[in-house]
Amino acid sequence: MKKFSLQTRSRTDFLKIDHHVAEVVLNMGLKEGIVTIFVPHTTAGITINENADPDVTTDMEQVLDRMVPWNGGYRHFEGNTAAHAKASLMGSSAQVIVSNGTLQLGTWQSLYFCEFDGPRTREVWIKGISDK
Repeated sequence: MKKFSLQTRSRTDFLKIDHHVAEVVLNMGLKEGIVTIFVPHTTAGITINENADPDVTTDMEQVLDRMVPWNGGYRHFEGNTAAHAKASLMGSSAQVIVSNGTLQLGTWQSLYFCEFDGPRTREVWIKGISDK
């Protein structure tokens, strides 16, 4: 397993992490298989979505804020229930096929680290499984 850290800039932040994951895959020497990208935080998640239009992540933030408003009369004493709920909606892991040492993402796809309780320093864990 390999790890990398990143710094988020605001309470909600979507960071493209394709290049980080691709670098880890290269350093692992993984040529054919699957890579699992895991976020070990309860107020952050991961998703695969469009990378061409930056308004997509802005819209995703707005949709999540409508679904789970920050102030909702929640009981959690830390006051970040919305971050926990949004992280659960996004999920804590994603898997991507690796072929010929390259992440097999669609033309318009990227991996995004999703911050919901920042800014913070966060970790992403990566585990590769080889077909061969």
